[in-house]
Amino acid sequence: MTQPATPTDIVLDRVNAIDGEVLDALLKEICSSHTWATLVRLARPYRDRDAFHAANAGAMEALSPADLDDAMAGHARIGTPKPGDATSQREQAGVQGADEALLADLAAANASYEEKFGHVFLICATGRTAETMLAALRERHPNDAATEREIVRGELRKINDIRIDRLLDEG
Repeated sequence: MTQPATPTDIVLDRVNAIDGEVLDALLKEICSSHTWATLVRLARPYRDRDAFHAANAGAMEALSPADLDDAMAGHARIGTPKPGDATSQREQAGVQGADEALLADLAAANASYEEKFGHVFLICATGRTAETMLAALRERHPNDAATEREIVRGELRKINDIRIDRLLDEG
């Protein structure tokens, strides 16, 4: 006797059947890197959630520095979620209600980080408070560029996994 299809199975079937260009647009809502979207699309069909996550992991490992820049370009500065962007607002919920002094410290630390590395500070902000994000920013600031790029790669992977799960859970 076969098991009935779960909502995740139904979403996976739809994702597996979507035209390439349409899927690329959907995937770019998860990660703004064109290369990432292409690599994840080419890893279809996804038999389950784990296979979709594995496609994300493989694509993240394959991204060049320029591709990582593309991926980071789709993210708001920590502490300033994009107005009207539900994803940005949800992922940075931990900064909502933070006091002005903390937000000013976060803005100053962001500016220093961006000056040093040439890109936004990227962290998987889901479930983090403004205080913990500021502490992580300060902890990572002394890193060299190569070390920081690999940390960013890992953070992007976590963010993408959360967004993939959201897609699969909400259709």
